[in-house]
Amino acid sequence: MHHIYEYNHPALILVDGVSSICALDFRMDEWGIDVALTGSQKALSLPTGMGIVCASPKALEAAKSAKSVRVFFDWNDYLKFYKMGTYWPYTPSIQLLYGLREALDLLFEEGLDNVIARHSRLGKATRLAVGACGLKNCTQKEEWFSDTVTAVVVPSHINSADIVKTAWKRYNLSLGLGLNKVAGKLQLLGCLSDVEMVLKDVGYPVKLGSGVAAAAAFLQNFTPMITSRI
Repeated sequence: MHHIYEYNHPALILVDGVSSICALDFRMDEWGIDVALTGSQKALSLPTGMGIVCASPKALEAAKSAKSVRVFFDWNDYLKFYKMGTYWPYTPSIQLLYGLREALDLLFEEGLDNVIARHSRLGKATRLAVGACGLKNCTQKEEWFSDTVTAVVVPSHINSADIVKTAWKRYNLSLGLGLNKVAGKLQLLGCLSDVEMVLKDVGYPVKLGSGVAAAAAFLQNFTPMITSRI
């Protein structure tokens, strides 16, 4: 991302960081990002309902002359009230703001670098488990891997919708689906849990315990001691 900034292009750089901010390395100012947004329900571990947006001076200046219609969220409303000494032009979700404060306290207590490293370990463990089950990651190049979500290619004789339905109805496990061109061909994993049993149920010849064993072996070797508990 920062290589784009080096070209000093006049276009605005917008980043959808819903599944990455506070879980992966992200440096808005250093990389020259103009607009970044994330959601409360991902790495911050809050309920859904809060969109968090950060804009650079360049983006704020561009917004002054932008002709796009603003129906729900207008920066100018918030900036106007901020200059008046208040923070919100409308009634916010107070409970989510208190939750955000606590979530940030937990994040800083663990340390952002430690949080990023933890997600890196869990992402690697999940990908190893996928491979141990004989499945393929949709992403083939290591530099494209996500440490928060793993997209798994489902064998052609199995519909990923059947995996999701079985996981939900039998094991109370919620999985994501591929959309559009990959509908029925992908499943999205945020964790392992009972996925192996689901694959067995829908006819995939997985050896129960193989994925979990691969993930556990990796985590046992690479998970550090918790600094505050040493």
